[in-house]
Amino acid sequence: MTKSQLSKDDLRRYIKNFWLLVLGGVGLLALFILSIALGLFGRLPSFRDLENPKSNIASEVISGDGKTIGTYYLENRSFVKYSELSPNIVNALVATEDTRFYEHSGIDFSRTFTIVFYNLIGKRQGASTITQQLAKKLFGRQKTNIIITKVKEWVTAVKLERNYTKQEILAMYLNTVDFGSNAYGIKTASRTFFNTTPDKLSVEQAALLIGILKGPSYYSPIRYPERALSRRNTVLEQMRKSDVLSKEDASLAKSRPLKLDYNPESHNEGLAAYFREYLRTEISKLLENGTIKSKADGTPYDLYRDGLKIYTTIDSRMQEYAEDAIKQHLMELQSTIKNQSPWAKVPEVIDIAMKRSDRYRELKESGASPDSIKRDFNNKIKMTVFSWKGPIDTVMSPLDSIKYYKRIVRGSLMSMDPHSGQVKAWVGGNDFKFFKYDQVKVGLRQVGSTFKPFLYATAIENGFSPCQRLPNSPIDIDGWSPKNADGKSDGQMYTLTEALARSINLVTARLMQEVGPKPVAKLAREMGITSEIPEYPSIALGSADVSLFDMVGAYSTFDNKGIWHKPVYLLRIEDKNGNVIFENNSGAQEIRQVLSEQTAYVMLRMMQNTVDKQYGTAYRLRWKFGLTNPIAGKTGTTNSRADGWFMGITPDLVTGVWSGFEDPTVYLSGDASRTAVPAWAFFMKKVYANAGLKISKGDFTRPDSVQVELDCSKYKFEEPSGHEDTVNSDKDRLGF
Repeated sequence: MTKSQLSKDDLRRYIKNFWLLVLGGVGLLALFILSIALGLFGRLPSFRDLENPKSNIASEVISGDGKTIGTYYLENRSFVKYSELSPNIVNALVATEDTRFYEHSGIDFSRTFTIVFYNLIGKRQGASTITQQLAKKLFGRQKTNIIITKVKEWVTAVKLERNYTKQEILAMYLNTVDFGSNAYGIKTASRTFFNTTPDKLSVEQAALLIGILKGPSYYSPIRYPERALSRRNTVLEQMRKSDVLSKEDASLAKSRPLKLDYNPESHNEGLAAYFREYLRTEISKLLENGTIKSKADGTPYDLYRDGLKIYTTIDSRMQEYAEDAIKQHLMELQSTIKNQSPWAKVPEVIDIAMKRSDRYRELKESGASPDSIKRDFNNKIKMTVFSWKGPIDTVMSPLDSIKYYKRIVRGSLMSMDPHSGQVKAWVGGNDFKFFKYDQVKVGLRQVGSTFKPFLYATAIENGFSPCQRLPNSPIDIDGWSPKNADGKSDGQMYTLTEALARSINLVTARLMQEVGPKPVAKLAREMGITSEIPEYPSIALGSADVSLFDMVGAYSTFDNKGIWHKPVYLLRIEDKNGNVIFENNSGAQEIRQVLSEQTAYVMLRMMQNTVDKQYGTAYRLRWKFGLTNPIAGKTGTTNSRADGWFMGITPDLVTGVWSGFEDPTVYLSGDASRTAVPAWAFFMKKVYANAGLKISKGDFTRPDSVQVELDCSKYKFEEPSGHEDTVNSDKDRLGF
């Protein structure tokens, strides 16, 4: 055998061995990939997993007018469909992250080998496609060999490409990414940084958001605006290179400033925070007690992870007006409180508050002596405190902090549609971040004279005339001797209508003597008052503690032809796919006729005098605030002016306002006409100014069934010699 023949044979053998090696390597690689795909190196996402990727999706609270007013979340993330995305955000993403996205099937091998080369020569670049990045975000990287992990990503990416369209993949990707500032997903990011929606993002806004993805902290437009601006312009340049943006448009977009409209979201901030917190507790109960059924796989829904859509009755516009009204009023009211120590008459208030604090309890449990605790409370420390102009960082002792907060006046407001029972606005306090206690539903305070309409309605329902007269003179009922607010009594006769408008306590007490407390308490309960109402004569003047929520619901009965409608604030809950998992039918079930239509209307007309007559306790709505439309209402000022109330009724809305200090032993300066009525006026003026709300300025509808004379001037009253004779003669004259 010749030398040349040996060389040819060797060459053939070498070639054969080479291809065997290559084919063997390919085979082993294929076998390796197949084994990974079969789950031999750990479980891969199944088709069902792909259909239902696990991701922490925030549950959204949606207002009656279709606005997202808040979220419950572990990660503040909301999902959108591809059709809800602006082309700008899609173009920016593809141009920056994966220019061949529409050409590959999940893995861009040409790009992968190119990137490997660049990394070998020291130019570090990422090789993952958008689909691979999505696979990693949805299903996470396991702590295994990096090669196995990467192959798993490839297999998952291919599965995603086979089961979803390119558009769906883009939407899923944008829904999962972290934009920093507690904003997960494009919907939340659009709202957080620009107060807009993903479909309305401009070119430069889209470029900024996509630019953030390279490093949410490093390129944060809040902390590092210069870096964010530079990165945004890089994205705009990539868009130009990809021919999705012209050179002229790119230059114009680069020249524009960031123009952020930053709206960070947290559980403590945002619209309707008190309402959202109460709603959260109610939904949690529904989930825990099984009222809301479990998911198809048997697991219960998670309020913080499952992206529930919670539809409420709150109107975002009215809610904003209500919060503004309370803030404006309380700021003005605070300025009138001259006494720097409003608890002066009850100094023990401060000591009690100190002993109720978490700090005191923790020190006590640690074994600290009374002197040590006292020193701790007088030691100045850094803290952030509430102010009417926003939080203030200061140095203050815990004891001074208690005194500081005791000086701050509080307020709440609730408004509802009396006919549907739907709650439209809910303001539980000044600022949820600093004052967690909800004075709409949770807080109970003495209601003062706002309780009187329950007594007067009981009397009218039992045949009393609004024109019957009773004396304004001292009275004693089983040892109870009430007084008028000014401590005086003129001994003159007043009709029930006038006595209610003037809020004369002695006339009211005399009416209670005739009607009796039991039927009054019974009617109040039937009108939705859920707190305890002791059957004592003193309830006529509002000695009972009641929530604003119950009071607004009760007053709505007068405006709804005598029908009490349980206040409704939750309509339904849907899962992330739009399937209804809870429908609130309680409002429709809890409706009852508690007053005749005639009595309800008579009470409205009687309470209109509170606003229309110069002697009415809410006449300020006319002469100061210029409201001219029909309004009925009742003010309430409790003992020593600890609480100020106003319940205002219009044909389409019933709105209640409360004001006071945290502690009922600390007193306001002024009666309810000053401490509560202005907030109602501020709110309603804004409501009326928005024609889109369609809140009528018309009159209350008079039912055909009314047979009672409401114009007391038609009666000729003679002044008798004795008050008791007057009562009896009025009964005879008025048809009793």
